[in-house]
Order: sequence, then C-alpha cells, then structure tokens
Amino acid sequence: MTDTPAGLTWTRAAPENAEGTGPWIEIAFAPGGLVHLRGTGDPDTVVTTTAEKWKVFTQGVVAGEFDHFTDAHDTATGN
Repeated sequence: MTDTPAGLTWTRAAPENAEGTGPWIEIAFAPGGLVHLRGTGDPDTVVTTTAEKWKVFTQGVVAGEFDHFTDAHDTATGN
C-alpha cells in the first residue's frame, strides 16, 4: 500500500462550468512517477498508479477504447 504524500496539488476532472462537489475525480501527480486518484465524495480513499500506466489509460480514453461503457445506458445507474 502506498501512502499518499501531503501537499499534493489535486486537479478536478469535471465538466466545464460544473458546480458543487459533484461525483468528480481528482488527480494529483507526485514525485517518483506516481499518480493519485480520488473521488470528491470520498477524498480519503486514494488509488495510486504509475505515470506510465496513467499515460496508457488516457491514451485509451482518447482513442475511444472505453466508449462502450457509455453506450446504451448509464453504467453507474443501469439506466
């Protein structure tokens, strides 16, 4: 388990003009090539990955590799 360093700068990934705490994801890049992710609704729960894995994931998002999760219904609610 990786401890989350203090003093990270968290960047919120939310739609433009979004207000409130929302169900957003926040991302922080840390020394040592680590990337930390947390949900705004539960900021004490942090997922840590490497910068290399984060880069590959974001490339997959841009390439549309995860679009099927948003097609047909909302995966979070099942609607």
